[in-house]
Amino acid sequence: MSLQIRPARAEDAGLLARWAQAMALETENKILPDAEVLPGIARGIAEPSLARYFVAEQDGVPVGTLMFTFEWSDWRNGLWWWIQSVYVPQEFRRRGVYRALYAHVRALADADAGVCGIRLYVEKDNHAARSTYEALGMQDAHYRIYEQDTRPTGAPKA
Repeated sequence: MSLQIRPARAEDAGLLARWAQAMALETENKILPDAEVLPGIARGIAEPSLARYFVAEQDGVPVGTLMFTFEWSDWRNGLWWWIQSVYVPQEFRRRGVYRALYAHVRALADADAGVCGIRLYVEKDNHAARSTYEALGMQDAHYRIYEQDTRPTGAPKA
């Protein structure tokens, strides 16, 4: 399978929103509301200072996506790139789609002296994803993630 990786475009937002919804339902049994996810992805594509989205294509057909965001590290005087919003439709899994997306992002990171590393978080029971990431050389960073939603009560939550 010959894959091409390209930056996401504004017209990809609808597809990427559907894939984000499918991923959230599949991995966390969460329903992401259209009113939040579609504008969020459209904004992320439009504002590369917030996020960078990529689409993997086979013969011009989208077969997967990956997005990364940025975290400043004062310890390292550099940026961590956080991989998020990874999705490959079931019919294209185990064909190297994520591997190609990751290799693309890794090459971009390696070429940018301001990037100190790549991180991602994974649902703790998603063993298939964890083994994929480990096969690519990623390691468990031994951190736990804590969060607190700051939206008003009643606001949609992801």
